[in-house]
Formats: sequence, structure tokens, C-alpha cells
Amino acid sequence: MAQSQALCARWKVLPTCPDIEAVQQKKGKKSESPGKMKSSAKNTTGQHCEQCLDGFIGDVVRGVPTFCQPCPCPLPALANFAVSCYRKSGSVHCVCKENYAGPNCERCAPGYYGNPLLIGSTCKKCDCNGNSDPNLIFEDCDEVTGQCRNCLHHTSGFKCERCAPGYYGDARLAKNCTACSCGGRMCDSQTGECLADSCDKCIWDLTDDIRLSVLAIDESKATLLSISTGVAAQRRLNDLNLTTTHLQVQTLMTFWFSHGNEASSKGQLVQKETTEINNRASQLVQQLNNIRDNIEEISSKSKYYAIQQELSPEEIAQKWSVAEEMLKEIKQRKPFTNQRQLADEEENAAEELLQQIEAFHEKYNDTRSLVTDVLEQLSEQDVKLSNLEEALDEALDHVKQTEDINRENTARLQRQEKQHGNIKEQIDEVNNLIFCNLHLLSFLPSDSVHTSCFSLVSFTFCSLFNRNLYGVDSNGLVQRAINASNAYENIAGYIEEANKVALLALNTTNRVKDAAVGIDTQVVYHKGKSEELLIRAMQLQRTAHDSKYTSFLLSNSHITKQNYCCNRIAEARERLEQAQMKTAEAVGATTTVTQATTPMDENVRLWSQNLQDFQHNSEAYDSAVHSAGDAVKKLTEVFPQLLDKLRRVEQKAPANNISSSIQRIRELIAQTRSVASKVQVSMMFEGQSAVEVNPKINVEELKSFTSMSLYIKLHKDNPQLAASPDRFILYLGNKNAKHYIGLAIKNDNLVYIYNLGGQDVEIPLDAKPVSTWPSYFSIIKIERIGRHGKMFLTVPSLSSTAEEKFIKKGEVLGPGSLLNLEPANSVFYVGGVPPDFKLPPSLNLPGFIGCLELATLNDDVISLYNFKHVYNIDTTTSPPCARDKLAFTQSRAVSYFFDGSGYALARNIERRGKFSQVTRFDIEVRTPTDNGLILLMINGSMFFSLEMHNGFLYLRYDFGFSNGPVLLEDSMKKAQINDAKFHEISIIYHNSKKMILVVDRRHIKSVDNERTAMPFTDIYIGGAPAEILHSSSISSHLAGSIGFKGCMKGFQFQKKDFNLLEEPGTLGISYGCPEDSLMSRNAYFNGESFIASSQKVSLFTEFEGGFNFRTLQPSGLLFYYSEGSDVLSISMERGAVVLNASGTKIQSPDRNYNDGKTHFIITSVTPERYELTVDDKKQSKKNPAKDRAGKSPDSIKKFYFGGSPLRTQQANFTGCISNAYFTRLDQEVEVEDFQKYSEKVQASLYGCPVESPPVALLHKKGKNSSKAKGNRNKKVGRDKDKISQPSSSLKKLYQVNLQRDPQCHLPMNPKATEHAYQFGGTANSRQEFDHVPKDFTHFSISLKTHSSHGMIFYVSDQKETNFMALFVAHGRLIFMFNAGHQKIRIKSQEKYNDGLWHNVIFIRGKNIGRLIIDGLRVLEEPFDGNGNTWQVTEPLYIGGVAPGKAVKNIQINSVYSFSGCLSNLQLNGRPLTSASQTFSVTPCFEGPSEAGTYFSSEGGYVVLDESFSLGLKFEVVFEIRPRSSSGILLHGHSVNGEYLNMHMRNGQVTVKLNNGIRDFSTSVTLKQSLCDGRWHRIAVIRDANVVQLDVDSEVNHVVGPLNPKAIDHREPVFIGGVPESLLTSSLTTRNSFIGCIRNFMIDEKPVSFSKAALVSGAVSINTCPAA
Repeated sequence: MAQSQALCARWKVLPTCPDIEAVQQKKGKKSESPGKMKSSAKNTTGQHCEQCLDGFIGDVVRGVPTFCQPCPCPLPALANFAVSCYRKSGSVHCVCKENYAGPNCERCAPGYYGNPLLIGSTCKKCDCNGNSDPNLIFEDCDEVTGQCRNCLHHTSGFKCERCAPGYYGDARLAKNCTACSCGGRMCDSQTGECLADSCDKCIWDLTDDIRLSVLAIDESKATLLSISTGVAAQRRLNDLNLTTTHLQVQTLMTFWFSHGNEASSKGQLVQKETTEINNRASQLVQQLNNIRDNIEEISSKSKYYAIQQELSPEEIAQKWSVAEEMLKEIKQRKPFTNQRQLADEEENAAEELLQQIEAFHEKYNDTRSLVTDVLEQLSEQDVKLSNLEEALDEALDHVKQTEDINRENTARLQRQEKQHGNIKEQIDEVNNLIFCNLHLLSFLPSDSVHTSCFSLVSFTFCSLFNRNLYGVDSNGLVQRAINASNAYENIAGYIEEANKVALLALNTTNRVKDAAVGIDTQVVYHKGKSEELLIRAMQLQRTAHDSKYTSFLLSNSHITKQNYCCNRIAEARERLEQAQMKTAEAVGATTTVTQATTPMDENVRLWSQNLQDFQHNSEAYDSAVHSAGDAVKKLTEVFPQLLDKLRRVEQKAPANNISSSIQRIRELIAQTRSVASKVQVSMMFEGQSAVEVNPKINVEELKSFTSMSLYIKLHKDNPQLAASPDRFILYLGNKNAKHYIGLAIKNDNLVYIYNLGGQDVEIPLDAKPVSTWPSYFSIIKIERIGRHGKMFLTVPSLSSTAEEKFIKKGEVLGPGSLLNLEPANSVFYVGGVPPDFKLPPSLNLPGFIGCLELATLNDDVISLYNFKHVYNIDTTTSPPCARDKLAFTQSRAVSYFFDGSGYALARNIERRGKFSQVTRFDIEVRTPTDNGLILLMINGSMFFSLEMHNGFLYLRYDFGFSNGPVLLEDSMKKAQINDAKFHEISIIYHNSKKMILVVDRRHIKSVDNERTAMPFTDIYIGGAPAEILHSSSISSHLAGSIGFKGCMKGFQFQKKDFNLLEEPGTLGISYGCPEDSLMSRNAYFNGESFIASSQKVSLFTEFEGGFNFRTLQPSGLLFYYSEGSDVLSISMERGAVVLNASGTKIQSPDRNYNDGKTHFIITSVTPERYELTVDDKKQSKKNPAKDRAGKSPDSIKKFYFGGSPLRTQQANFTGCISNAYFTRLDQEVEVEDFQKYSEKVQASLYGCPVESPPVALLHKKGKNSSKAKGNRNKKVGRDKDKISQPSSSLKKLYQVNLQRDPQCHLPMNPKATEHAYQFGGTANSRQEFDHVPKDFTHFSISLKTHSSHGMIFYVSDQKETNFMALFVAHGRLIFMFNAGHQKIRIKSQEKYNDGLWHNVIFIRGKNIGRLIIDGLRVLEEPFDGNGNTWQVTEPLYIGGVAPGKAVKNIQINSVYSFSGCLSNLQLNGRPLTSASQTFSVTPCFEGPSEAGTYFSSEGGYVVLDESFSLGLKFEVVFEIRPRSSSGILLHGHSVNGEYLNMHMRNGQVTVKLNNGIRDFSTSVTLKQSLCDGRWHRIAVIRDANVVQLDVDSEVNHVVGPLNPKAIDHREPVFIGGVPESLLTSSLTTRNSFIGCIRNFMIDEKPVSFSKAALVSGAVSINTCPAA
């Protein structure tokens, strides 16, 4: 017994289990997972063999390792179908494999069948041959037998593999089961042949029963085999039990008979001991068996290990001796009793802690159940607070308005009092004058006295009247007229204000009229007084006759005064006459103003009524616009003399804020125009009518390529047409009849006419005379690419799909190739022209008679109903002609065209189908674009959006889930959508918890969510209104807010079709799918991309080609073609265009083609000459290789646009190429569709992100105001302007920017916005300023960003009690500061993360805070500033803060660095000086960018975190694109003087090391320049003293001295530069690297610079300028 206990103790589980295999591994090889055992004991893992392997369960801590048994899911070892299992609450829980289900994986999952409880049985997938319910995501069959349920499509059978009785056909492949036509009798199930009335049906039923019986027998056989296995095992166990019982009985009988009854008690004791010994013996036997199994396993593994490692017998013996020593060491160890006791105590403590956690979790669950109610209450309170805040804002606005009115009234009262005083003084002056001249008047004749007095008094009052009139005019009428003119400038936005201004003008003129009448009354009154004075003077004269002597003396003494008074009286008479004239003019002007403003007021009332009743009626709206124009014209006629005054004072007129209602009106106008452009209805022309179309054309787009299509129908029975058959159709061109395209009917032929500045080109379609055209609509398409023109005529058949097509070509013989339309001087007339317009002679014909309907212009859909003017057209008397929409093949399928601005809205979609267990949406889309919204449903904060993002599907939805929105995207890039082909998209929502995405009937991805039904009723297709897309509840969840551009068809909900154009909410879409709109005529190249195609033609024999290009880069390869060693290329070199044909170079004289504008290139190769034409400027040279002439192409050759995968002298192009064409043998001259090209590498085939260079705007100095004082024609703060007032450091930077390394293709600094800085990339990107003035009140800055959060400005004291901050939160600007213990927060209502420049001023006054944005938005917040001292200390942070800063006061998301550009930093109106420290800040680059890290010429470096180090053995791989030929790439330095340095010097890459013995290095110099503007791969591998350097597969290495004492050091690694103090004197290059680095890896692990320990200097993380 003691011996057995010792044996048991000897084999107890040890705390550390040796890994025998790890010990036996060959010397020098590393283990796969150091410190972790691969298979320490049977079915265990872990450092101490303390865990069971996946698929096993047990307790290896308390028992022997064999306790890790297979999971009982459902049967251990024999039938284990679990991935893993675990024990919980005393029972085992299984994690089943994909095909199994149930707590113990005892049954098959839905869609599978079988019986996992039977040994040997597995779950197989249901197979119903595709004849089950298609709405289910799996086929439905019996979960045990596999027999299919609910066979559809008239099928039957075990697997729905045959047609049902009464049907025939192929149910498996063709799925065409058809009803028998045998009058109720049976037919052959394969051929459908009718069978005779016999027992054939019985035979078929019997055959089916036999087949089912065979299947049942197979199942029963498998069951019986499993049962028999179980019975055999049970029989063996019974035999063992009987043998044991028999032995026990024999032992007891022996004791009984030998000792008798007196030994019964001893017998019982012996029986008990025997039972215990028997149990121990059983355990011992079991352990011995396990030991034997382990020994056999070790023996077999040792043999296998010896064979695998090819060990000799001596090595095997050595390994055995090592193993025996290990066993001896294990035996000598003491039992871990104390450790076990400690482990038990820790287990008990853990159990207590678990109980506490469970109790806490219960409380947590109870609390969590209340969260929803609390959140709802908080939400309600938040809404109430928002309403209260809005009400307070409105009240505050009313108070401010009242204060403004009171101030106005006070000022007006003061002016009136002042005028009253002036009038009183003037009356006193008049009275004094009258009194002074009373004596003088007595000596004058009566008529002179009368006139003098009247003139004198009238002069005084007339002067007063003149001054008052001038004051009224300058203070009232002029200002009102200015406001009226401003209001009428944008009639849609300022209608209400115009009404007010008109009323004010009318009141003012009435006041002027009243003043004039009052003055007239005063003149009459004073005239009467003058007459009384005259009578008194006459009486005095009579008295004077009595004393002639006295009179004589008086006359002599006052003769001088008399002369003076006469002169004054004459002047007074003249001024009085002028005053009377001015009075008459004032009365006339008053009458005129009244007459003009009365109809204006009526028009305003009508406009308001029309706008309220507006329902997208283009005629009503155009009528309103026309009437507005007439009113503006009348106003201009009434006040022409005020226009000069208006120009002088318009800068003083305050700009009014644009309200949301005005913005909504503008959107409605734009939508109305968009709807009008898509009205697919013709217009009837009677020969005297005309339409001037208003298409949204870009004249730059029409320069090189023009394409137009329209429908036409002639009225052949019109007598006018018989008398004059030649007719005008359309004209698009300049008003001076130069540069135009036109269409006409001449000599019974349709004629296409175009002029490119020289002679007309006429292309008559003589193959189909007009007299032979049918009486219904035909379609015409005219096209021009360069100087080549082409016309198409398609005549359809109404009864079939057959069409007649006719084509005619022509070309310009002169040098012109561009259609130069002037934007302000171009017109588009259809059907006729107005009488005052003079057509060119070739088109000067009578107007068209018949019906016309416009279709497309280039890529845009256009319509006659989007017109500027119509002439002699009355749709009531001349209704449009009906056109069969299905008359043309492109419209036979019901599809819809979306141009990116419209959308369809299906309301109450459940009227067609109900949300159910399986909810399904289907739609087909076709587009060449990269991004666009496909489907959108919203309900409050809940939403569902399906978008196209970068050509792949992006599905995001939130039905009120507790974990937020769910994302389902095509992350594996399985289905690209933007290839201009139709793709069928299906969204399936199964069982309210699983979303499935299917494209072209192929499963793309699925995702599970909380069980929630779809809470929507309406769905937007192809787009949505702007207010929805930009709303805060949805905009943050969308990948973009771009409408879909392309074609859609087959929209279904629950397999029910919708006609989108018949839905009431649909806006701005049209029928059809025009091919021109789906072509990819544009391609954007990023410097690493190209596209390629092939053709069977030699470009060196006879060739002509051309294309548009647009770029900001001075150099790049535009086109490349080669035949052997001969190369034909077109490239940009330092701003010039260069044609290189087999060594013959032709260069354009101009070098400014990298100006961001569109330019057109034509290249021509003939046996005689090479020609290069850029924007109609031709250069040519003789062709030296005339022997190639006449050669025919022998094979298909490849050509490239935008670059080449081959090594060439030029870098790939960065910019846009469009409207390319060239002569081919296999097709006509036509614009290239890049979508059809065989190779497309990193090229975008839609849109052109190249921007035009920014234009500098001059900012005048002035005080900051709460209102904008800019010109009404300017956009304040919205342009990418160049900000003035640079700092000294920025000036230095832009002096460096002009430099260029002569060895480098790219400039040392990319193009950037002057005096602007880029922040972001790291969490603490920032500038620090140490010199901060003590007293500063306001700060101003300009910013642009796409980020939703980020710190812009922060300053505080040391404890951060006093602080001031400006930051972005959810796209809104927030100005925040403290006033004592109170925190003041001013928040903008609008979002400003739109990528545009905005000017921001924020002021902390004594008792008020202000936030002013773009001069248009002024936000204020008062506070109590009494007794509060506010002081801050340096540093001042811009763009971000140091780690740990601002967290006390600002929310964490906004504490992180601002991601965007900042400029024009001013404090108290003065620019800030140079920053004392800079962290990850670079200039604000223009143009496209790509992934990578940019190191600027200002210098900087990145220090990697501690997880990366360079030891004795490493591999470093990265890519660089330098802008300087010299610079440090990588540096590592240790404290003992060892270092590793990698640098460039004059294009040579060198790695230099010191390993404690001495320096050694190796270098690689490429054949081509390392600074050629391309990416280059560099790899460095070190193994102790061996270093290998690989640069673009050019390899070199060096073997240095071996240091036997070398050890690994974990020292910092510097990238792109290094502090000067760490550089050794032996290094030849000490400059920082300038350029981009990407894909940095150490030991095959990617290095993220955004997680670096430090980013110092001008380094832009994750953003690299593309060129």
C-alpha cells in the first residue's frame, strides 16, 4: 500500500512542465513560441501545462493531465463537433462548428441534416436543387433525413429533383417543369408524352416508394451498426463486472469457511479493506496504463525526432542522458505543499471576489435598465433647453433690434431738434434783416420795396428749404435707394426687404412732398407780411415828403447801403426762382417715385404669394423672375442719377445675414432649374418662334470636344414648308458669328455646320434626304473632336427594334481645332432666333417648322424647358408633339438617369409590400463614378444608408442599437461597381437580426445585429435633399454626401416594382440611360498611375492624335508608345510640352502650361513632318525617317496615357487627361473611352481634383465689426486666398521654396498656401509661443479643415484655472474661457469643417465674450467681470497642446490636435512672432496628396516608440521619394558610442556602423537618379557584423569586425533626421531628409509614425504631397 502511494506521488503533476521537444531541438534554432509549451502533456498547453487545448475540457490544476478530455458535444471523442467548450454553472456549454446547433451540438443547424448523436453521422448541407423558397437564406429540408420541404416550381421528390405529377421537364438544371397537356391523364416526366390509362401511375408510385425505402434502409443500417458497437462495449463491461463480483464472492467464502461465525466482524473489515485496495489497484492500473502510454509516446517521438533530425546513435544516447538528468532533477524536488495552500487561498479569495462581482453586476443590470428612461428624460430636457435657448436668442434679438430702433429714434429726434433750432435762428436772422431795412425801404419806390422784401424773405426760407431738401435726400432717399438696389440684386433672397425699402422710399417722398407744401405755405405767409411791410413803407414815404431836407441827407448817407441791398435783392430773386424750380422738381420726383413703387409693391405681393404656393412649377417661377426683372428695370429708369452715389457709398452699406429661408429659396430655384433641364417634352415651332436655352455649360469642356443629341419631327403638311423647305434648326456659339456649331436643313439634306475661327465646315447628310424621313421622331447626334466633325441620324421603327443609322464625317482644313466660346458672349438658340440677332450666312434661314426635343450636351442632360427666353411660343395653341419613349433601343428598358443633383423618393413603401421575417431591397445600377448615395432611409436618429465609396459598396445602418451603428462594407473588394456596367444589388434583412449584401447574385458579406425590425416608411433613391444629407444626425455616418450619377433600374421592395418617375417626391431624374453620360472621357493620374490599351497601327507611319490635359506640376509623362528602340512620347518638361519622336524633339515655346487650366494638344506624324500643336500654336520639324512610310503594322502595339510601367527618363504624370482621340485602323475617329482600356493602374476615371492656383485677395486694414463691411459681390472668407502679413520664419521658408536641387526632379518644397501651416497626423501636433503679451483681448486666425474635432488655440495659467481656448467639436467652432469659477462657452450653429477657408475673431472683453466668423456671424455671451482677475502664462499653443494639457477644461476629443491648415495668426491685431517650438507642423500643401510621411525642408525627425529597436540582428525596409539628393534617413545611437546611420549623399545611399570595434560601411549608387520624383525601395539587413544594403534590387554588403562582447541595446531610433548632438564627426551628411517616406517596416512589422514617441519639427504624418 505504501509502495503504491509512493508510486502515485512520484507521478504527480509538477508546477513547471519541461518541454522535451524544445530541449531536443537542434542547436541554433529558435522555438516557435519561446516560453510557451507546444504540447507539454496530453491535450494541454500553456507555460505550465495549466490549460486544455481547444476542443478539450478538464481541470488540469486539480487533477492529472489526462483530465483534459474531448468536449462532450454531443459525445466525447466519438462524436465531438465543437470548436471549443467551457464549464458554467455546473454544466458544459459547447461552441459548435458551423453546421451544428444545440447546447451540446446534438442537432444540425438550419439548412443542414443528419443525426450527430449517431456515431459516424455528420451534418450535411440540404440539397433541394434550387427549387426551395428563394426568400430563405438556406434551403429548407428535414433536419434528420434531409428530405426537402415545400418544393416549388412544380417539383417533387426527396431533393425536389423531378417534376411533380402532372408536369414534365428538367427540374434540376433547366428548371422548366411544364404542365402535361393530356386532358388530365399522366405524361412522361421527361418528354411530356401522354401515357395510356393503365397502372403506369401505380408503377411510378411504387418506384418512388422503393427508392424511399432504400434510403430508409441505409439510415437504419447506419443506426444498427452504431447500436451494435454500443452493445459490444456494454457486453464487455458486464463480463468484467461479473468477474469482479465472482472474485469478491470467492474471497468472502474462503474467509467464512476458515474462521467461522466468530470472525464475521473481521471479515467485514477485511471486505472493506479489500474494496479499498481494489479501488486503489484500479487507479494504479489506470495510472500505469497512462504511464505506459506516455512511455510509448515518448519512445515513438524520440524515434521520430531522431529520424527527422538525422541524429547518430551517439547523439541519441547523449539526448537520453540529458532527459534522465532532467527526470532526476524532477524527482529531487520537494512537493509544492505551501504553494498549493497559497493557491487554494487565492482561489477562495477569487471566488469571494467573483461573488462580489456578480452582486455588483446585478446592480449594474438594474441600473442599466434605468439608463434608457434617464436618457429619454435627459433628451426631453435637452429639447426643452434647446427650445428655451432659441426663445432666449429670439428675445435677445428683439431686444437688440429695439435698442437699435431706440438709438435711431433718439438720433432722429436730436437731428430734428437741431433743425428746429436752426430754423428758429434763421427766422430771427430774417426778422433782424427786415427790422434793419425798415428805414431804408421808406426811401425806395413801392414796387422796389415790395420786390426787395419779398425776395429777401423768400431767399432766407428758400435757402432753408434747399438745405432741408438736401438733408432729406442725402440722409433718407439715397440710403433707401442703396438698400433697394441691394435688395433687388438678388431678387430671390431679398424680396421681403425690397418691399420694406419701397414702403420706406414712398414714406420718405411723401415727407419730402409735405415739407415742400409746408415751405410753400410759409412763403405765402411771409409774402403777406412783406406786403404789409410795403404798405407801412409807403406811409412812411408820404411822411417823408414833408421833410425833403431830411430825406436828402438820409439818401446821401445811405447810398452805399442801398446799392448793396439792391445787389442782395437781385441775388435773392434769382435764388427764389431756383428754389421754386427745385420745389417743382421735388414734387415731380415724388410723383414719379409713387408711380414706380406702387406697381413694385403689387409685384412684391404677387411674388410672395407665388413663393408660398410654389410647387416646382417652372412656368410660374419663370414668370415671377421675369416680372422681377421688369421691376428692376423700372427702378433703374427712375433712379439713374443715384447710381454714382450708390457706388461711392456701397462700402458703407451693411451686409445682411443670409437666413436659412433664403438659402432654401435658392435651393428651390436650383432644383427647379435642374427639373427643367430634365423635362423630356418637345416644343412645337411654327417658323416664327424661337427658344434661347440656358444650359449649365462649361465653355472649357466644349473647347476640344462637343457632342449634342436631339429628337426631331417635321410637319411636312405645313404649306410654309413646301414654299420654303430650307430651315434653321439650332445655333450654339458667340454673338459675333465666330466659333459656333449649328444645324439646318438645306437642299433636302440635314446639314451640320461648325466654325472654329476660320472657314465654315458643312457636313450634309445626303444618304437620307429629309423628304424621306418618317412622320415620327428621329434622333440626331452631332459630334466634334478637335477639327474632326461627325453627324449621326437614327430612324427607328415603331413596330420592332430595327433602326436605320446614317453617318457623315468632315473636318476643318485650316489650323483651327478649338471651339473658343466666350462665357459672357455665347448664346444657344433652337428653332429660330430673335429678330435682332444676326446669324452667319450659312445658317441665315427661316425658322424651323415641326417639333424639337433636346437630349444631351456632352455629359449633361438638357431640355428646351430650361430656357432664358422664348419667342412666339404658345403651348396652348401649339401643343408639343407626343414621342414614343420606347422608340429607341436605349430606352426600351425602363431605366432612370441621375445626374448627381436629383433623387427619387418612394413614400409609404409598405403600400407595395410589408416588412416581414425576410425583408428585401433590389436595384440595378450602372455608373463610372467612384462615389454616390444609392439608398437612404431615415427616422429621427435611426437610419439606413447604402453608398458607393471608391467604387465599392458601403452599407451602414442603425435601428436604435445599444452599441451604435453597424457597418457592412465590401472590405475584400469582391464586387467593383463603377465599371459602367449594370450590377444587380440585393439587400436582405433576415429575421430582423442579420443583414446580407448580395451583388450579381453572389454573396458579398453579411453581419449580425440586435434583433430589431426596420423602423422606416420612406426611402430615398440616388440622393436626398441637402438639408437631410448635411443634418447632424446623418452627415457623420455617411461616407460622403454626393448624389448618384449614372443609371438605375429595377428598384424593388419585397419583389414589388416601383416606377420612380411616378412617385410624387421624385425630383431631378429622367427616363433613359444616355451612353454619353456613362463614358469615361476623363482620367486623373497621381504620379504613380497610368492606363494602357492596344491597337494594330504604327504611330510612326501616318498618325494624328490629341487630348486635353490639366496639371500644376512642371514635368511628367503624358503619352508613351514604342516600336522596338523607337519611342514616341509626349511629356511636360519644366512647364513646356515636348514631343519626342525617335530622337526628334519638338518643344512648345511657352513654359506656363502647368497653370491648372485646360490645354489641348494635337500631334501629327506624316512621312514628311512631325507637328505639335498646343492650344492652336503649331510647331513642326522634318521627318528624318521617310523609309517608314507605307509600312503596315505587323502586330498589335500597346500605348500608355499618364505614364508607363517601363523605366523612362520622365516621371509619371500628375493631373488630368481628357477627350483623347487618335486615328485607328479598326474604328472611326472618336473620343477615347478610358473605361474600355485593358490596364488601369491607380487611375481615377471620374472627376479631376486638380485645382486652379489660388488668387490673392487684398485685405484692407480696419476695425473688427459685428457686421460684414464687404462688397456684396464678394464672398468673405470662403476662398483659398493667400493670407497677408507673413511671419519671419514663413518668409524664410518661402525663400527656400524657390530653391531646387539640380539633381532632383521635384522642387525642394511642394506648392503650398503662402504663410499657412498644416497641423495634424499626431495627437499633439502643435506650435508653441513663449512670448505672450500680458494684456491681450482679442485673437484672430484663418482656418480650413475637414475634421470634426481638434484644438486650435489654448492658453492658461500653470494650474489651468484661468484659460482661453478655441476648438472644433462636431464640426462647430467653440470659444471657451473662464470668468472666475464660471466657464463661458460660445458655440457656432453652423459647421465649418467644409474644407474652405474661414476667418475667425474671438474676443474676451471685460464683461463680454465674442466669436465672429467670416464677418457674417457674431455670437456674444456676457458675464460678470467685476472683481475677477484673469492672468495666463506662456506657452501659447496653436493647433494642439502638449500631452496632458487642457484635459481639465476641454472634452477629450477636442484636446487632440487640429487636423487642417491655420494662417494669419494675430494677437491684438499684430502677427505672432516665430514659434519657439514646432511639433509635426508643415506648410499647408495644395493639390492632391497620398499616404506617407513628409519631412519638410525646415527640418524635423520622428523618434520611434520603445517597441522598435535596432539590435544585432534586424531587417529594415521602407520606400522614399526624396526632394533633395542628400539627407539622413535613419539613425540609432547607443550610450557606449556604437551607432548605425543610413543617409543619402549626392544620390548615393550609405549605411555606416560602429559596433564597438571600429566604423565600417557599404554604399549603393543607382544608374538612374534616386531623386527622379519616383518611389524607391530601400532594405537594410544586419546579422551581427554583416550588413547588406538593397536599393531597388541593387545590392551591396560589408563584413565588419566581429565583436564577441556585443550586446543588444534598446536605444531610440530616429527617422528623417537626428539632433546635432548625437551626430559623430565621421558622418559626411548632417542635413535632415527632405521628401516622403512610406511603408516603413522593422522585422516585417509595420511601423506607424502616428504612434511614435516623438515627432519634432516640420514633419507631416500620414499625408504626403503627391508631387
